Amino acid sequence: MLVILFATIVLHLTSLIILFIATCASAWRTHGDTSYDLWYDCTQINGGYKCSGNGDADWLQAVQALMVLATIFCLISFIIFLCQLFTLVKGGRFFFTAVFQILASLFVMSGAIIYTVMSPQWKNDSDTYGYAFVLAWLAFPLTLISGLIYIILRKKE
Repeated sequence: MLVILFATIVLHLTSLIILFIATCASAWRTHGDTSYDLWYDCTQINGGYKCSGNGDADWLQAVQALMVLATIFCLISFIIFLCQLFTLVKGGRFFFTAVFQILASLFVMSGAIIYTVMSPQWKNDSDTYGYAFVLAWLAFPLTLISGLIYIILRKKE
């Protein structure tokens, strides 16, 4: 049981770190020395970066909100898990933790889908998706699996 508990905590923390990096990193889309993220468009000039805010597109604000919500819900889920670990009755399931974790996975999935569908209108043919975009898609199955594990997991003595 201790091994499963440790593996679950590691999986949850891994997905939380990946969500945080995907939300904050400036590489959702790249083109040469220019990188685009949810918050800024940055260009590398003479070893430094020149960043400007990206547009006020509604879909981009929706992706920003969903990614922030996913990160917050994943963090809240971890805090709830730690509280339930000490207060839950023996044999109880971590349903409350699972609900927050599954909601986090749905938020990150929705944000990544919106970005995938809407960003081609803004992108050139030579643009490529960056590592933050890939991390966002990676965070979806990790948070979903973690949430499903919390549904199955029972507190042992």
